[in-house]
Amino acid sequence: MRKKLILLAVVMAFINNGCSIEDDDVNFYFTALEIVDAELPESFDYNQTYEILVNYIKPDSCTNYEGFDVVKDSLTVRNVVAIGSVRTDTDNCTVESIELTASFNFKVIYTDPYTFKFYTGDNSEGEAQYLEVIVPVNKP
Repeated sequence: MRKKLILLAVVMAFINNGCSIEDDDVNFYFTALEIVDAELPESFDYNQTYEILVNYIKPDSCTNYEGFDVVKDSLTVRNVVAIGSVRTDTDNCTVESIELTASFNFKVIYTDPYTFKFYTGDNSEGEAQYLEVIVPVNKP
């Protein structure tokens, strides 16, 4: 019986001293990173998978690369955005733009040419700008 009381006391101590949920503030936000260029083949072969290399800019030490958002705009048009997360809980961010490379795999499932629109940032009017690359597909 004494062991059960000790176990109950230990469990209660953990419950009372557990994690605080008072600090539920969000300490980051997602942002689009500027894409500088992309490496694609001159043509695709139908039903093959290709690694697409993308160079992007990491603007400061508080921004981390998270991945790509590849959105199908129409049958063979893909909008590609490099996604970063920016920490907001620190003031020690060093502003130094670094060009880095990441990749994603792309499977060719249509025989029409593919158009890739890589997000390169906003212009002075706040409109999104894209690097557009068209890749033809070799017929099977």
